[in-house]
Amino acid sequence: MSNQRWSNCCLLEVDKNLDTKHCGSIELLRPLVSDSHSTVRQCAVVAAARLAEHDEEVARQLLNGGMVTTALENLHKYNVYYKRSALYLMRAIAKHNDELASMLVRLGALEHIVNCLEDFDTQVKENAAWALGYIGKHNEQLAGQVIDAGTLPLLVLAFQEPEISLKQITAGALVDLAQHKPEAVVDAGAICHLVRGLDNQDPKLKRSVLCALSAVAGGRAELAELAEVVVAGGALPPALLHAAHHAAPVRRAAACLLRDIVKHSIDLAQLVVNTGGCGPLVELLAENTGGSRVPACMALGFIAGQSDQLAMAVIESKAVPSLVEILQNNEAEEAEICAAAWTLGHIAKHSPQHSLAVAVANAFPRLLQLYTDPKSSGEMRARALCCLKQSLQCCLHRPALEPLLHAAPACVLKYVLAQYAKVNILILILIICSASS
Repeated sequence: MSNQRWSNCCLLEVDKNLDTKHCGSIELLRPLVSDSHSTVRQCAVVAAARLAEHDEEVARQLLNGGMVTTALENLHKYNVYYKRSALYLMRAIAKHNDELASMLVRLGALEHIVNCLEDFDTQVKENAAWALGYIGKHNEQLAGQVIDAGTLPLLVLAFQEPEISLKQITAGALVDLAQHKPEAVVDAGAICHLVRGLDNQDPKLKRSVLCALSAVAGGRAELAELAEVVVAGGALPPALLHAAHHAAPVRRAAACLLRDIVKHSIDLAQLVVNTGGCGPLVELLAENTGGSRVPACMALGFIAGQSDQLAMAVIESKAVPSLVEILQNNEAEEAEICAAAWTLGHIAKHSPQHSLAVAVANAFPRLLQLYTDPKSSGEMRARALCCLKQSLQCCLHRPALEPLLHAAPACVLKYVLAQYAKVNILILILIICSASS
């Protein structure tokens, strides 16, 4: 009889395409979760988890039907294999949305899961960290409840364990929590341990660590102190180093961290520039794959927007030709083109000298084309128009203005004519001065 129950569980595990709403599989699994045979118990929980992982309605049935409550009650009664399976079930349910995650919390799952972080078995700790991250990632309230359960100190301890997979999953959980409660991650003393984790050679771990640091540095726009803590913890030099890493996900994560550091204040932007940050960011603009272009563009835009001196540093790093190349690349993604236009506007807005760098790179015709093209999205047209306005309001370079006289619509032409008036006034002043002398 036990073999038959085990076979039923295995069939449910293997067949991912079962119509669980109509075949009654949930009712068949419910008594098996508390079966006297350990293998049957474990397989029943794993089967329920796999069904719930792919179907939100099944996850809801498991919660309402009492199977999750039974699994939680049995969590510390049986061996580590049952713990792994039960925690997998918690993760499979919590991943769907905040409603199901909140239902888990109301059932008292947090206390049981947090206790599993102190287990001796590595895979139990991995599954516990994964489940906690999935619960806390949905919103600030759930993240606060996870943190209030005493999670962070145990996650920081787990991150210091030697197993790479545990480090990866723990760093991922810290990312999920830091997105909503970055100050709590800082207070838990996680920054120094995360920075040390970058010494590990595993690319997945490097990416997770950089994402966690980025979530702390950029989590609250009004809290520049968090970014300063990340920099003070020694994250800046390795971030610049990893911007040239051989793995594309690592490069992208490093670019995101640099973006989230420089956006807060002129002091942080100046620090990144002084440390040689513009060069690696400009190199990332040349990539065609990997997703590094957008965060690299935005990092350069944030730097350039802070002051005219920093914008000139961006110009001197040869960023403008690379940005214009992205604009003119028909195969570039829309997000990349929008980011490039946004950054060029921040570079050009400071003075005629800054605008000249954008003008001589022949950016204006392409920006005008993007704005007037009916196939362009609303976001792309808005970015192109904003860049044109910021650039033209400072531009005194007549060769760049002349082509716009006949092609620009009225909303752009008024800025062109205004600059022509300024140029003519300057010419008149020079003539008068030369005549008087």
